[in-house]
Amino acid sequence: MMKVLGFLVLLALSSALTCEAAIFKPISHSHRSAALELFTPADGSFKSFEEAYEALRTFEVLGIKKQPDQRADTCASVVDTLSSPSSALKDLFQALRVNGLLNCELNKKAFAGIVPRLKDAVKIASSLLDSYYSVGSLVLIKGLSSDVDVHLESADSVFRAIKALGQSDGRWRYSSNNPESSTYAAGIAFESLAGVISLASSEIDQSLISMVKNDISKLLGGLEKYDDGAYYFDEKLVDAQGHQGPLAASSAVVCGITSFATVSAENLNLPGDKILGLARFFLGIGVPGNAKDLYYQVEALASLENNRVSMPLILSLPTNVLSLTRKDPLKVNVNTVLGAAAPSLTVKLKQIFSSGSKDSSVIDQDLKFDHKNAVHYLDALPKDIDVGSYVFTFEVVLHDSEHRMIYATGGRTKVPIHITGVIKVNNAEISALDSDLGNVETRKKLDLAGENSVCLSANHLQKLRLSFQLTSPLGHALKPHQAFLKLTHESKLEHIFVVHNSGKQFEIILDFLGLVEKFFYLSGRYDIELTVGDAVMENSFLQPLGSVELDLPEPPEKAALPPPLVVDPSSRFGPKEEIAHIFRAPEKRPPRNLSYAFLALVLLPFVGFLVGLLRLGVNLKNFPTSAPATFAILFHLAIAAVLSLYFLFWLKLNLFITLKALGFLGIFLLFVGHRTLSHLASTSAKLKSA
Repeated sequence: MMKVLGFLVLLALSSALTCEAAIFKPISHSHRSAALELFTPADGSFKSFEEAYEALRTFEVLGIKKQPDQRADTCASVVDTLSSPSSALKDLFQALRVNGLLNCELNKKAFAGIVPRLKDAVKIASSLLDSYYSVGSLVLIKGLSSDVDVHLESADSVFRAIKALGQSDGRWRYSSNNPESSTYAAGIAFESLAGVISLASSEIDQSLISMVKNDISKLLGGLEKYDDGAYYFDEKLVDAQGHQGPLAASSAVVCGITSFATVSAENLNLPGDKILGLARFFLGIGVPGNAKDLYYQVEALASLENNRVSMPLILSLPTNVLSLTRKDPLKVNVNTVLGAAAPSLTVKLKQIFSSGSKDSSVIDQDLKFDHKNAVHYLDALPKDIDVGSYVFTFEVVLHDSEHRMIYATGGRTKVPIHITGVIKVNNAEISALDSDLGNVETRKKLDLAGENSVCLSANHLQKLRLSFQLTSPLGHALKPHQAFLKLTHESKLEHIFVVHNSGKQFEIILDFLGLVEKFFYLSGRYDIELTVGDAVMENSFLQPLGSVELDLPEPPEKAALPPPLVVDPSSRFGPKEEIAHIFRAPEKRPPRNLSYAFLALVLLPFVGFLVGLLRLGVNLKNFPTSAPATFAILFHLAIAAVLSLYFLFWLKLNLFITLKALGFLGIFLLFVGHRTLSHLASTSAKLKSA
């Protein structure tokens, strides 16, 4: 029971270590390839302004230079939408966003006609989305044209109207008629409130901003957390907007909070661990499989990287679990979420301790920075670090207080690392011992790094002893993950034993007297094979050692029978045994000259028939004319076909094909022959009567 409990504790610790060591990669080339594939319209044109904006915005953030081929058509649609007095608020908002990315050639006077309508929409807005579209449109016009007055005179009342839809848990309602609250709506609300602040003609009441700051704190308090340290907002509301999942909700809140923090004069004091956790969530999903999710991911990461509150820094390694030799350099990347390196920071290797040894060593060492490759690295591990499994704890250290206000580093990151090396194998020997006195009957030295072919013999009263030593490069004893001795009988029956160690010495003694039942009293030749392996051993081996000839007693009457050999399921798919077929020897044939003579005798009657016709003369006067002549010709052709069929049967046709063809020809021959002979009979009767 204690062993089982110890195993469960060890499993829990290893699981916690794995979760703690999760490494996240910033935006990479695979995201750019996915964007080009997902945002390329199938029919050559975007279905809506919203789709066009998401594609263009994703290209802009990822640094993709490709511009849509339909730029002229899109800009023409933007101009038509902005010029039409009947355009919906959502269409105006999306068209202005697309225009901000494409820089379409617009008449500045067109903005002057839109602004009054948008200001009226802000005042009478009955839902959160109406406020979002109208305020957002005014903010976009403010960035495009400085000649148009977009300031709101009653910004406080608009601010209060939007704030009235907020709930006590930090979430928002879409309208006063809808009692359900949404996390996604909270993100839209924060962005709308940020727009109101930027459009206000006078300073907003600070008490209102403090209330929103409190709402943000409550909303962040409801964050869900994964085991790898990633934070996300869960969305459970399904409404007219459709199901907004965790990715959409988290993206909307991040964009809303960063927008509000940009225009707010008050410090929001956002917790750095949650900012970093949100970044880990967006990076942890990899490359999304659809365009909408990819846009949400990229837009949220761009907001996190460009906010003035706390920019998350991601520490990344080539793989989650590293395997290094003692001479390999250790490389660490510190990047922003979009992949830009942060060379002004210092990465410190704070701790190293072995997970497989009682001894542990602690160091505090700065990693050097390679400006050319933008990577932090450690030239070589300390000399007193031996092979084994370690946990490296990395900490990103900021230089000054100014950086501490900008970056979120997330404290320490623990990463499991295997330090590998060549393990020395010494004093390997195998021997046969006397069971009673323990005297060595036969002893053989082994070279476990080379080839071995020892031949031993023993009976059931003797023992087999194998011993060797494993030493690390620094001379310490190594306990590998695997150390097995396998004996395989000539009948392919295998027996596997664990090789135990005491200090540096590995030893196993097989007492054949106690193993006769395990061996099923099978005497004969047993092949010996030793397996030693570990994740840190660069020279793990599976080494055949030779064989031992065992002489075991006869089995008693009720002794257990050997189990049937396990058949490899994949063997039925392998090559089968070749089937060799020998044909029967051909029968002896007569000489060729005799065959030709027989052919001449067969053709002789036919020749005689032809000669007889010539001698008697052929009378064609009675050959029918007119319609009966057709049946007479067909009758003779049918006879010729039957003779030809006989000839083909003699050359190559078989009996079944010949009889089948003869059946059809016989019916045809009977019909035309009956008509021909009937005509001749009637003609003969007329002549006699005449």
